[in-house]
Amino acid sequence: MKDLGGLKYFLGIEVARSKQGIFLSQRKYVLYLLAETGMLDCKLANTPIVQNHHFVVHPDQVPTNRDRYQRLVGRLIYLSHTKPDIAYAVSVVSQFMHSPSEAHMGAVERILRYLKSSPGRGIMFSKNDHYRIEGYTDVDWAGNVTNRRFTSGYFTFVGGNLVTWQSKKQKVVTLSSAEAEYRGMAKGVCKLLCL
Repeated sequence: MKDLGGLKYFLGIEVARSKQGIFLSQRKYVLYLLAETGMLDCKLANTPIVQNHHFVVHPDQVPTNRDRYQRLVGRLIYLSHTKPDIAYAVSVVSQFMHSPSEAHMGAVERILRYLKSSPGRGIMFSKNDHYRIEGYTDVDWAGNVTNRRFTSGYFTFVGGNLVTWQSKKQKVVTLSSAEAEYRGMAKGVCKLLCL
């Protein structure tokens, strides 16, 4: 075995250490992805997805290159390891892997334009004097236009540092927004109890 020194780069994740803590980002990976897709000179987007979007699969939709779509979404899923701000948008576009349209590809390109606005953004793990565990949840009741399922999301902090996050379309249809909120909180509480 050989000591290679402090970790700086591993599987596309850049690691920077300072007195304040450890910072993880995927800046090189973002720039590589933008260069590969020809979007280095693209117009910037303020948010990764449009507000109140209603993406569905239509029988008369204009199809797009499915292999390219799946490859891009797969890379965005990998990017969400250090970019929780794109987790919801990536979960939305990943629902259409089987039958993507030009509208869905436009949503993927918007995520890329958002990444262009801040390629070096990542996660900071700071040194703190406490180890409190905190969690936050949110749901989108009946947000899916096709089947009225809801999307729930949570993120948890340990010692003031973000450690887990998830955004996922649920398998059930809830009858009220209160039921959706309770189900979303149950998922978040399960993760908190696990931590």
